Amino acid sequence: MRLTPRPVGLPDVIDLKVLREDPDAVRASQRARGEDPALVDSLLQADAARRAAISEGDTLRAEQKTASRAVGKASPEERPALLAAAKELSERVRAAEVAQTDAERAFTAAHMAISNVIIDGVPAGGEDAFVVLDTVGEPPVIENPKDHLELGESLGLIDMDRGAKVSGSRFYFLTGYGALLQLALFQLAVRTATENGFTLVVPPVLVRPEIMAGTGFLGAHADEVYHLAEDDLYLVGTSEVPLAGFHSDEILDLSGGPRRYAGWSSCFRREAGSYGKDTRGIIRVHQFDKVEGFVYCRPDEAEAEHERLLGWQRQMLAHIEVPYRVIDIAAGDLGSSAARKFDCEAWVPTQQTYRELTSTSNCTTFQARRLAVRYRDENGKPQTAATLNGTLATTRWLVAILENHQQPDGSVRVPQALVPYVGVEVLTPS
Repeated sequence: MRLTPRPVGLPDVIDLKVLREDPDAVRASQRARGEDPALVDSLLQADAARRAAISEGDTLRAEQKTASRAVGKASPEERPALLAAAKELSERVRAAEVAQTDAERAFTAAHMAISNVIIDGVPAGGEDAFVVLDTVGEPPVIENPKDHLELGESLGLIDMDRGAKVSGSRFYFLTGYGALLQLALFQLAVRTATENGFTLVVPPVLVRPEIMAGTGFLGAHADEVYHLAEDDLYLVGTSEVPLAGFHSDEILDLSGGPRRYAGWSSCFRREAGSYGKDTRGIIRVHQFDKVEGFVYCRPDEAEAEHERLLGWQRQMLAHIEVPYRVIDIAAGDLGSSAARKFDCEAWVPTQQTYRELTSTSNCTTFQARRLAVRYRDENGKPQTAATLNGTLATTRWLVAILENHQQPDGSVRVPQALVPYVGVEVLTPS
């Protein structure tokens, strides 16, 4: 590892080489996302204006240096005219620097407005335009199923009332075997991760603005993020954020393959705009725990690594023995940083539908450009790395476990892989 200063200039978001050489690909990505393709032309114009302003400033500064040397060598008779010319040139340089600053600012605004370029094959459209890639297991036949909250309360696992009393709506206590069940999930996730080359990390959950912005969470999803104004720090909604910042401003050695980390942390989300939707129980809450996989790799390894992340998620879902499906998320529902995203959705009997348990995103070089994470290629030249993330366990998984493994007498069977951590095979009403 080598610490290096962040490259001079403004942080890249999408690759400017792609923008300049194939703007139609960026326009097509924007259309697939349901975003404005005209933003590409605005960025091209801003890029050209910025480069012209930089060139003009460099030319004038070079002329200023030449003029300064001429004044130093001039005779007394020549000096007044040269000094007047040098003064005029100095004013032009100051004006050019102001113009360059304005051009940089306009360029940054235009650049930040464009989301990551999607990968070929991502379905176009919005939230409901996903494609089902695979369905695993048959939904159980349960007569008059109880929902996860009714089960959790009768089994002494979840206490929403006291959560609301202490912290407000959408907070909860996990108690007794509820807490043990979550810890069992996370210990299994940690074991799965470490056996597959991940380094376990317990990261900070408060991060600086540049780290939060670098991962793309201060764009369209800024209203989901808790901000501590007095300290100018953000509470993370996923350990993806601190893990993305872990190697910011560094050149990594990726010659031995991808760097994989598994972050275990509490996560915080405001759930803005979701009032009246999934307010019962622990599906949408303000605080939850999660084990998140995060990967740094070479860009040409990213798609294969994305499939590996999905494979490890499948392993975890097999361990908890619930029916699920894998979907290819449509472009309009990706978020700004992801170029492709797969979700695994588990069957929820009381809702008679599948609900998201895991998500894995290939962010290509989008985040690493912002955070200046690089590696050296075979010629020793620094290149931008790729980043990926994927959920390995989270509090919401308790919903799928409780509902799918409930039994007629109100008890819940513990998935076999979790029994050693929970200590019992069946959770029974108090």
